[in-house]
Amino acid sequence: MLLKMPQKLLQTAHYIELGSYQHWPVLIPQRIRLYTYEQIPLFLKENPYITDGYRAHLPSKLCLKSIFILSNETVNIWSHLLGFLLFFSLGVNDLSSVLPASGANREDYVIYAIGLFCFQVCMLCSVGYHLFSCHRSEKTCRRWLALDYAGISVGILGCYVPGIFYAFYCNAFWRQVYLLTVLSLILAVFCAQVHPRYLSNDWRWIRMAIFCCVAGISVIPACHWVWLTGGFTSDVVQLFLPRVLVMYLIAGSAFLFYVTKIPERYFPGESVLSVIVLNQQRN
Repeated sequence: MLLKMPQKLLQTAHYIELGSYQHWPVLIPQRIRLYTYEQIPLFLKENPYITDGYRAHLPSKLCLKSIFILSNETVNIWSHLLGFLLFFSLGVNDLSSVLPASGANREDYVIYAIGLFCFQVCMLCSVGYHLFSCHRSEKTCRRWLALDYAGISVGILGCYVPGIFYAFYCNAFWRQVYLLTVLSLILAVFCAQVHPRYLSNDWRWIRMAIFCCVAGISVIPACHWVWLTGGFTSDVVQLFLPRVLVMYLIAGSAFLFYVTKIPERYFPGESVLSVIVLNQQRN
């Protein structure tokens, strides 16, 4: 069953006929089409609970233009882009106002810059992946996915460096031990990405296990810090430990949402995008 579209558009676009979707694929103003889950290439099929609103088969120029359209990646793109702008503004404010006002030394500037720079890299890598994941070249999509995973590793490094540096500020030996350990783990993750199957769906759980191990090992220096500082009754521990636990809680909740695919698994196809597109087609 062919959709009622001009013949010229049908000839120039990548059209896949399924016969069961009356309103898909949908053509939008920037010559970009949105597809259903069943219409997209196999390498893009990651979450079956998101049933429509996919961009696919796009050259680099249209991938960039798609940042201004409504698709199922719009929130991912803009939330990370705004996150980058947030960390960038925090970096400018901290380095230009907060640190000078507190009498920070050169080490403080370096550590703050490293942490905030890592977070910005993480955000930008994620923006790039979600923006170019619809590229018509599977090889290009895989490269951006690898860059996204690399950005996550850099973001984890950005969490470790300031925490370890200041937690073991008075113990140079353990500070160096933990910083070198973390750096070695991050480098090991980078090396693992060279494996040809690392980015495949078969290794999805292995990738998750690797990142969980890299993040979970932070419990060791955290417990060591509590012990060296005088235990849970220490004023410093009581001040900072709740903040550390909140960070773990936020990270664990985000990981749980990602793994379980909540809430979309309970509302497959019930997206705002689907309603908007269908209403436009009916009108």
